[in-house]
Formats: sequence, C-alpha cells, structure tokens
Amino acid sequence: MNLSFLNSILKYVPSIKKPDRPFTFREKLKWTGIIISIYFLMFTTRAYGVSSSALSNPVIQLASIVFAAKIGSLITVGIGPIVLSSIVLQLLQGSGFFNIDLNDMEQKGRFQSIQKLVAIVIAIVESVVFTLTGYVPIVSSAYFGVVVLQLAVSAIIVIYLDEMMIKYGLTSGINLFIAGGVAFAIVAGTLNILLPSAISTAATSGATAIPNALMDFAPLFIAILVMFISIYVYDMKIELPMVFSQFRGVGGRLPIPFLYVSVLPVILASSLELSLAVWFQFLAGVHGSWANTASFFAFYTNQTGTTGVTTPVLSGGLIYLISPNFPSQYPPPYGIGYPAYINQLLTGVTPLALPWGHSIGNIAATCTLANSCVLVPEWIHVILYILVLVILCVIFGKFYVEMTGQSPKNMAEQLQEIGWQIPGFRRDPRIIENILNKYIPTITILGSIFVGLLAAFATLAGAVGTGMGVLLTVGIMYALYQQLEREHLLEQYPAVDKLLS
Repeated sequence: MNLSFLNSILKYVPSIKKPDRPFTFREKLKWTGIIISIYFLMFTTRAYGVSSSALSNPVIQLASIVFAAKIGSLITVGIGPIVLSSIVLQLLQGSGFFNIDLNDMEQKGRFQSIQKLVAIVIAIVESVVFTLTGYVPIVSSAYFGVVVLQLAVSAIIVIYLDEMMIKYGLTSGINLFIAGGVAFAIVAGTLNILLPSAISTAATSGATAIPNALMDFAPLFIAILVMFISIYVYDMKIELPMVFSQFRGVGGRLPIPFLYVSVLPVILASSLELSLAVWFQFLAGVHGSWANTASFFAFYTNQTGTTGVTTPVLSGGLIYLISPNFPSQYPPPYGIGYPAYINQLLTGVTPLALPWGHSIGNIAATCTLANSCVLVPEWIHVILYILVLVILCVIFGKFYVEMTGQSPKNMAEQLQEIGWQIPGFRRDPRIIENILNKYIPTITILGSIFVGLLAAFATLAGAVGTGMGVLLTVGIMYALYQQLEREHLLEQYPAVDKLLS
C-alpha cells in the first residue's frame, strides 16, 4: 500500500529537532534529568475532576507499571499509545500491508512520523474511553470533557518527552519512565503499606511478633529475589569466537545472551492483555444481542471506593481468565495475607458468562449454571494466565527478532559487511547463518519462556512494585548500564565511534 497520501497530514505533525551537534555525556545526563523531572511532576499531579478513590487492585497496579502511568494522574494513559502504535505498525509492516524500507533515512523518518500520528490518535481515543468507562473515576459527569482534555494533552506530551529523550538523553523515554514508576512504587509500597503493616503486627502479635512482622515484608523479599535472579540470568550468554578476515590474529567473541530479546516480550504481551481488558470495558456498555457475547469475553461489576465513587471492575470472562486479576483475597501488599490468598486460589471460582441465553447483567454474586454461566476453578485461572502469558511472550519474542534485524540471516549479513568470520570456516554469510541458527531461535524461545514464567511467578506472589515491574526495571537498568559504558568509552576514545558506526 502506498502511504504517500499521508504526506499532506504528516507535515502538520510536530517533531522534536535533533541537536545541532553531538552532546557530551554530561549534557545528555542533564537533559535526562530535566525530562524525568517533568514526567514525575505529571506523575504526582492528579487530573482536575478525577476522584481520589480510584480502586487499588493488582490489575490497575500492573497496568500502571507496564504503561508507566498512574491512574487518576495527568499521565493516566502513560506510554500505552506509543506501545500500541508500534505494535500495530510493525504488524502491518510485517504482514506486507505496506512496505517501508527502514534502512532508507527518508522512509524511516516517514515511518516514525506515521507512528507518532497513530500514537496521538490512540492517546485521544484512550483518554475518552478511560473516562467514559469509569476506568478513571470522575467526581461527576460535568467534569467529563475537562478530564478527557487533560488526559489527552498529557498523553501527547509524554509522546514528545519520549522523542526528546531519544534525541537528547541517554536512553528511550519509555524505558526510563517504566523504571522510574517501578522505583516509585517499590519505595511507596514499602513505606506506606508494608512498614505500617509490620509495625502493627509487631505490636499485636505477642510471642510471634517478629516472625509475623517479617512475613509482612515478604512482598519486598520476593521483589529482591526476582531482582537477583534477573541480574544473574542477564549475565548468562553463549560466546562464539570471531576473527577479522582482513587482519590475522585480530579477533573477539560474539555474545548471544540467554535473554536475547530482553524483557520486551513481557511488555508487549502484558500490554495486549491489559489493552483488551480496557477496550472490553468500553464494549461492556453496549446493549442488545452483542451484550451477551461481550460478557463472554469480559464482564464487569461495580465496586464502590472509600469515598462512595463506583468503578466498574473486571470480574469474569475469558479476558479475566488470562489476566493477573485474582478475586477476593489479593496477595500482599493489596490483601489480608498469603494463607487466605492461597486458599482462595485453591478453592475459589471464576465466573464465565456464556454467549447465549438471556442477558447476564450483574452476575458476580449470582452466577450459576441456571443463568447461562459456568464457574471455573481459580487454580485453572492461574494455569491459563501463566500459559497464555508464556505463549504470548514466545510469539512476541520471535516477532521482535525478525522485525528488528536480529534474526540469524540479518546477523550473518551484518557480520559479513564488517568483515567478521568464524575461525575454521570460509567467509560466507550462509555458513554464519547456519551456525547462528543453532543458537538464536532456541535461545529466543527459552529466554521468552523464562521471562514469562518469572514475571508470572512474581506477580502471583505479590512482589511489591509488581513482579513484572521489577523484571522490567532490571532489564532496563542493565541496558542503561551498557549504554553508559558505551557513552563513556566513546567520550574517551572518539575514534571508536567511527569504528562502531
């Protein structure tokens, strides 16, 4: 498909100008600090007209982490539009719907402008949907337009902050916003939830005060455990010996890390699941014959917050069964403790509304076989959530490798261009491709499965900051550390930049 018809629209899409000269490390650090400060200012500012009684449950917590957002604040929409526009355009590009040569600078610039335009449109639509569905509870309907305007404008600002970070800062804005939000959640969760709970337990538990108080810190211990596991796994890699064909005796090693695709599959898989939950919340208000079908995928029940504001909450359906939303006794720090939570997982049930029969309506408390509903054991919910998350991680992992030029074929061509070859083999990209094919596809699948399982375990165990958040933050900080090392190297030895480029 020819996208030239968009040129007349794209010229009106603003863009952040690139710096006129290469920035020093200190200048990049300064701009990074400015951008993250603006982000946190928006993060801590509640949108005017939004109720302060937004329900706090694991799904909202996880959505906030994955989308680098804070429900009810100016950045309620977060990086969702950026992520979704990237997924949509990459799928269209991969399917051949349109063909843009990303190696051509002009076409690459057009692709980035289209992605920005799509992200802006999604930001506006999501701002309307979030407010309309009650995902963002407002004080009254009179504030609807004001809240939508604030969320949309703030979401567009986040899009440009990400672009500014890429051009002026040390890393991408998406990465830094996620890491900043997780760090804030861990500190706030520890100081505002875990510490007060431990103090209260120690004061009332008598002889078992210390063990019970330590148990209250279990979510923090789990987060630390996930952090150490992630750090250890990031250092696991296979190294293939390589030599320069033009210089005898000059060589090195090509590292193929176990987490070849990092944690991106988890981001994409979680974004898809959470986006489905939000969009079906919008469709849940549709009446007529579609209502029963929508309830089969996801139905919502109203729950009232501490200040009396009612918010629809995902309570059943297929989307519920594949989401990290577990009823009644949430794991700490959101619920009353692990024993009750584990008992709920073993004995509880999840309602699944069937797409036929009479209107389901509000069936959270009355769901039975008599009113076209099936009760699914909660332990099956756990298995389905883990299984679907892992499968999505594998799919997105393989997709990411192909789309970003990290497949064995692309890697072999890149190594051939810079003059690398594997010792003992003749200089032929097909030979390098065959050798890389023994490692990259397998490592991509195993790494994707690992991050999916680790994220699911940490989320189910109730790690403070969410297990997904901890896993993402470790991956982001590891990549940032490597970027800082590279920046420091290039600043000390400018000639290396020419070699790497």
